[in-house]
Amino acid sequence: MAVRPVTIWGEPVLHHRAEEVTVFDEELLALIQDMFDTNDAANGVGLAAPQIGVGKRIFIYKYANEDGVPPTGALVNPRLTLSKVSGAAPDPDEHVEGCLSFPGEHYPLQRADWVRVEGFDGFGAPLSFEATGWFARVMQHEYDHLDGLLYVNRLIDRYSKKAMRQVKRNGWGVPGLTWMPGVDPDPFGHDTED
Repeated sequence: MAVRPVTIWGEPVLHHRAEEVTVFDEELLALIQDMFDTNDAANGVGLAAPQIGVGKRIFIYKYANEDGVPPTGALVNPRLTLSKVSGAAPDPDEHVEGCLSFPGEHYPLQRADWVRVEGFDGFGAPLSFEATGWFARVMQHEYDHLDGLLYVNRLIDRYSKKAMRQVKRNGWGVPGLTWMPGVDPDPFGHDTED
């Protein structure tokens, strides 16, 4: 299908709750395929519809896991039930996240170690599974996008201040900024690693 531009912090669709999907049709399946194509071109582990400018409650993932869940999938109108999130400070080596819509940056964030995920696939069939460890982190990260949050919205003060300095330094925080996977340099340097 098509690789789409990835929206950057400041684009309004990233900061508002996405709308429920009400129609499961060929248009939805085409959008999901574009999301997979964009995620692949961006070397991502997941992508939410708002990240390509579409305010719908959809995300896709591509993450090999040990939970018996297929390594790729699409979730429409998902719901998450989380285990308790530790109150401990995030480990700056073990809990670091990045985001295609906050390109090139990484910050530590504490997340729940277990989630139950429920929702629908692109055809409207119900899905339900449990995710643990980093797979659970991926689910929480992508789900946050559907509620208008980026992982940097959840950072503890120390890292939040650093992230907001990066916003200012990069000229983000305004509508209309995107980057094009497969065309623009990979902000996380994946295309230089072999």
